[in-house]
Amino acid sequence: MSELSKNYEPKSVEEKWYAKWLEDKAFAVQPSDEKDPATIVIPPPNVTGILHMGHALNNTIQDVLIRWWRMQGKNALWVPGTDHAGIATQNVVERKLAKEGKSRHDLEREPFLKEVWAWKEEYGSTIINQLKKLGSSCDWDRERFTMDEGLSKAVLEVFCRLYDKGLIYRGNRIINWCPRCTTALSDEESEHVESEGALYHIRYAVKDEKHKIVVATTRPETMLGDVAVAVSPRDKRYADLVGKTLILPILNREIPVIADEYVDPEFGTGCVKITPAHDPNDFEMGLRHGLEQINVMDDHGVMNAEAGPYEGMDRFECRKQLVEDLKAGGLLEKVDKHIHAVGHCYRCSTVVEPRLSPQWFVKMEPLAKPAIEAVRTGKIRFVPERWNKVYLEWMENIRDWCISRQIWWGHRIPVFYCDSCGHEWAAKDTPATCPTCGVHNIRQDEDVLDTWFSSWLWPFSVFGWPEQTEDLKHFYPTQTIATAPEILFFWVARMIMAGLEFMGEIPFDTVYFHGTVRDDQGRKMSKSLGNSINPLDIIEKYSADALRFSLMMLTATGQDVYISDEKFELGRNFCTKIWNAARFMQMNATSDVPVDPEQIDLGAMSLSPDDQHIIAKLSEAVKKTETALERHRFNDAALAMYDFMWHDYCDWYVEYSKGIFRGEDLQRKQDVEQVMHYVFSSAVRLLHPFIPFITEELWHGMGYNISSESVQTAPWPKAFSYEDLSGFGVVKKMVEYVDAKHDLIRTGRTLRSDYNLTPRQQAKFVIRPPKKEIGDLLRADLVSVSALLGAESIEVDRDYTPEGAMPSGISQLGAVYMSIEGLVDVEAEVAKLQKQLATVENGISGISKKLSNENFVKKAPADIVAGEEKRKAELLEKRDKIQKLIDTLSA
Repeated sequence: MSELSKNYEPKSVEEKWYAKWLEDKAFAVQPSDEKDPATIVIPPPNVTGILHMGHALNNTIQDVLIRWWRMQGKNALWVPGTDHAGIATQNVVERKLAKEGKSRHDLEREPFLKEVWAWKEEYGSTIINQLKKLGSSCDWDRERFTMDEGLSKAVLEVFCRLYDKGLIYRGNRIINWCPRCTTALSDEESEHVESEGALYHIRYAVKDEKHKIVVATTRPETMLGDVAVAVSPRDKRYADLVGKTLILPILNREIPVIADEYVDPEFGTGCVKITPAHDPNDFEMGLRHGLEQINVMDDHGVMNAEAGPYEGMDRFECRKQLVEDLKAGGLLEKVDKHIHAVGHCYRCSTVVEPRLSPQWFVKMEPLAKPAIEAVRTGKIRFVPERWNKVYLEWMENIRDWCISRQIWWGHRIPVFYCDSCGHEWAAKDTPATCPTCGVHNIRQDEDVLDTWFSSWLWPFSVFGWPEQTEDLKHFYPTQTIATAPEILFFWVARMIMAGLEFMGEIPFDTVYFHGTVRDDQGRKMSKSLGNSINPLDIIEKYSADALRFSLMMLTATGQDVYISDEKFELGRNFCTKIWNAARFMQMNATSDVPVDPEQIDLGAMSLSPDDQHIIAKLSEAVKKTETALERHRFNDAALAMYDFMWHDYCDWYVEYSKGIFRGEDLQRKQDVEQVMHYVFSSAVRLLHPFIPFITEELWHGMGYNISSESVQTAPWPKAFSYEDLSGFGVVKKMVEYVDAKHDLIRTGRTLRSDYNLTPRQQAKFVIRPPKKEIGDLLRADLVSVSALLGAESIEVDRDYTPEGAMPSGISQLGAVYMSIEGLVDVEAEVAKLQKQLATVENGISGISKKLSNENFVKKAPADIVAGEEKRKAELLEKRDKIQKLIDTLSA
């Protein structure tokens, strides 16, 4: 046991212990026949990433689970790693080259990839090092990267299997295209943002007729690729129009009018322009009607030759000029404001352009069916359960997955073409010749795979699949995935499909969806708003433990987390409280010999009611914490520990012990000391998954490492029933008595507060118990009650009746009376209370006047009115209390 410093200094403690854990390989795990596996694979952060508050929340949740499982004796493994983040990483390196006046095309493919790998080696470990600052107990020897050799082998294996099975195909279809990144995006990578746009009503002439019809569109530049106008077959307004020919404005191309059930007669004018190369619904309609597909833009969103006079214009510049030309030609009827969801690239926020493009796709429906059943039957559990419905709706209407990207950084699509015989095939290794004709005239597809194509294999690829390794046999399937709901479709659903397809088994049994971290105004944190909080700044200012504990206290299951800088004081203050409790124990120690918590024999002691109470409350806290963790209710677990340590232990038992340590009974002191060590050592273990650094420091500082070298491997404390506790001498009746005693103390302290007694002013109390047995318990416990109340004397009298008005309150153990004789200047106190009463009465009058005003009640927001009503109720209650005090003093 070493003497604890007066003040806790987290920075040096956290650096010391994390270095020690790494040196000892404290988190390293190997397959074992003796322990049950408990595995988490980290949601791999982007190699370009830096730690933000969402990462801090997500990884703290995982670490809490891993450390808890480790202490339960499980073979707990947390596998770390990073994602190559194809588009994001390529953008970073391209920006670096741009500063040197170069582009990737100046370097060509292989030299450019060398540049990316060099960048990754220099900067790719940033977020991993930051996760270590957080205290993450990953097995760092197992760190993986989605483009390392083993994971790349898994990607090739999966692609070739799906290709040979007919589940991967190349098709010319509408995809989401980012003109800035010049690549396709999946539906999930196109983030839709509510935007104020315009609905343009354009006149199309009917061939050989004088009248025109009006077509409404939000993207007039795409009309240059129109090949038809569609109406609903149920729309009587246009029944005679179907089959006729229209003249496309500006380009004067002839296009037909068709009827299709897809058209909504209520939207716009009921006439819909059909541009199969620039809209997914138009594309499907075009297939149904055999329409031509005209693409009017190039890869950069610039109008091409098909756009006629607008060739070479940016799409938005074209829109502006086209609208002006339509106005000039009398072809623009009107423009309405229109709010609609516009897709943006999830990496660079550029407005996404739906466009026809040849891409690689995965047929998802066959893969989705078993994944739907896994969730529907409960083999995989979502927490909270409400995500089941979201998942099932998406899976039951799943679209094929666009997996090709027009960039260079990533897994290159392993499809090869023979330019001699036209053969196409997929291969895991680069072939030298065509397997059909044997010539060398072959080339590989230029595209790379969507980043998520590697991360959907993560739960088994990290263990060496497709090789049947010992790791794979022991650690797969994993137990829990903790993630944000926004990647339910990006990642979680796809992992379930991949696990069932390639392993024949679910990849995990539980998915925990945590909320989004927001500021205290409810806004999502972002650089543009300037409301982001850097976790590393919080760690520097308050400590990693404070960050972790505060986040867990604020994390209600599945709910968003609202934070501000000040909220991390909660965790810091809690750590300080625990530290001070430990120092109190050291300062009052009866011996310098370290206490082995495994050797404390509670049954050999004569336990007082307060001893029994704190032992029982510890057991309750263990049970509450365990239950909360099992249900993934992390804030409930944190609150259970907080309440126990702050209130049950520090506020009550430590205060109780002060009277014992001031006394002369050495045996009693030693018994209380043993009880404190039993409880405190258990609490340190209970708290370790949440605040690992301070608990390790206290475990060693208090000498508890005599039984287990590290708190990490110390056994998780047990929750005992009262039947079990009776073996230690803990009686439920005594525990209930102490609960009631605490209520009595609170009642007495309220009386002291009501009459502004200072801590040094000792008052005389009388307790009138309702039953003789309660009176007997109180008389036997008067030393403790007196010390906690700061009483000069306490009398227990079942028949007590005050001679006149006397301050009193009702507690669970009876009425509590307090004499203020000689303690309070009655006249001065009454005068002060009357001033307070007048202020309260004025407040009540003002609010009552406001609430009686019908205009205020009708026009003010409901929460404002409710707030005023609540304030009035509080003032009325305060008025009654002040009046009672005045009446008592006056009497």
